[in-house]
Amino acid sequence: MIAYCGLDCEKCEARLATVQNDDGLRAKVAKSWSEMNGVEITPEMICCEGCRSAGVKTVYCDSLCAVRRCAISGGYDSCGACARMSDCEKVRMITEHNAEALANLQEFRK
Repeated sequence: MIAYCGLDCEKCEARLATVQNDDGLRAKVAKSWSEMNGVEITPEMICCEGCRSAGVKTVYCDSLCAVRRCAISGGYDSCGACARMSDCEKVRMITEHNAEALANLQEFRK
C-alpha cells in the first residue's frame, strides 16, 4: 500500500479510519488536517482506501495531489519508476521530510 509519493498508506490515519469505520479517528484526523492546512476538513471528508487503490479517496488524494496526478499522467506505479524523480520538486516536498517514503520509492527502482 505504498502511495505514488512513497508514503505508506497502511500507516495513514485517514485510511485506518476508513477501513476500521472509526468515526472517532475520522474526527481526530479532520481536526489535525484542518489545523495543519488552514482549511476546514470535516470528519465526513476523511474517507480513503489508499491513493493507488481503486476504492474511495479523500478529495485531496483523489484530485488535488500534484504527485498523484503526475504519476498517473506519466503511467507510473509510483514516482520511483520515473527517471526524473531525483530532480522532482513535487515528490521532494514529501521525501525530504520522510526518509521512509524515499526508501519506499527507491525500492520501485530495483
